[in-house]
Amino acid sequence: MTTSTITSLAPLLARLFDEADAASGATLAAVADLSEADRTRMLRSRSAYRELYGRLKHAPLAVSPETGRLLYMLARSSGAKAIVEFGTSFGISTLHLAAALRDNGGGRLITSEFEPSKAARARDNLAAGGVIDLVEIREGDALTTLKSDLPDTIDLVLLDGAKALYPEILDLLEERLRPGAIIVADNADDSPDYLARVRKPGSGYMSTAFAEDVELSVRID
Repeated sequence: MTTSTITSLAPLLARLFDEADAASGATLAAVADLSEADRTRMLRSRSAYRELYGRLKHAPLAVSPETGRLLYMLARSSGAKAIVEFGTSFGISTLHLAAALRDNGGGRLITSEFEPSKAARARDNLAAGGVIDLVEIREGDALTTLKSDLPDTIDLVLLDGAKALYPEILDLLEERLRPGAIIVADNADDSPDYLARVRKPGSGYMSTAFAEDVELSVRID
């Protein structure tokens, strides 16, 4: 029996999740001088988020292990071949998605990361996992990097970057989403405009809140 890619990646993913847990104290310290209200404001601002993520440029900001497994399961079960990710960070979510592509027989994953040092870390991790050939990491502002040269049809999208930009990223991708395409939005409660859009009757999406502040949406029109 052939071993699945996600099984082969288990030791690497376990190490990366452990490193993310170990970095949680430093992550909190980077924003310790900000009030909860200030953090929320910066997360939801279309300009101030840059300062916030600048403070967190060394933080993994990883999805949870449960969300990682969900990403793999959704991409694998849907037979995804073309995936777009907003927010690479150290590449933990990217590894799960790329593993699904490999187990689906191949495909293309385009992911965008604003911070160059994080993109470099992600490349190293994807190379260590043997899936770098499936992934294109685009460095810079996703509103520019995801504006062109996209697959004609997109099967799955992960939104896990600056929350204030979720609606605009969806604008860039929407016409390419196939019927049945899946959108996973992490920490979606910090993007109320996005939630209002995908939950609105007649929006063309069926959407529901999922575990750990994840919004799961499917393109139905």
